[in-house]
Amino acid sequence: MAIKDILIHPDPRLKTAAAPVETVDTVLRKLADDMLETMYAAPGIGLAAPQIGVLQRILVMDCVKEDDAAPRPLVLINPQITWASETRSTYEEGCLSIPDQYAEVERPAEVEVSWLDVDGNPQSEHFDGLWATCVQHEIDHLDGKLFIDYLKPLKRQMITRKMQKLKRERARA
Repeated sequence: MAIKDILIHPDPRLKTAAAPVETVDTVLRKLADDMLETMYAAPGIGLAAPQIGVLQRILVMDCVKEDDAAPRPLVLINPQITWASETRSTYEEGCLSIPDQYAEVERPAEVEVSWLDVDGNPQSEHFDGLWATCVQHEIDHLDGKLFIDYLKPLKRQMITRKMQKLKRERARA
């Protein structure tokens, strides 16, 4: 397994819709393992393949926060939201591709999602709470959308400028 570099906004790959996964094979399973390792090391609770420069519809997530609870890593290949509640919830979201920036985003409070697992088997689950927010955030990445796209233009521009400055600083280091 290998920790991958996470792209920082603005990067055109983060705004590009990812292609569906055609074949679930050992290469894809290795990618999923690398993505989980990268997510845990960051540390984060979700990571979509475009965030590491791979434009394929695969994401990983694990929203278990309690120290004494067992991790619950999920790998979702070609995920699709099949149902969303009318009830909304607001969470302060952050993103590994937009470090140290947070903003409140309103989304459906609950969603049903279907996907393929790493063995190519169809899966479906009802998510609520942080899990629902996370899976919607990561699916947005697969569609080329960032959480800052939900913000007012001025706030979005301010965050984008901060990220441009961060990228310049990192390039000099």
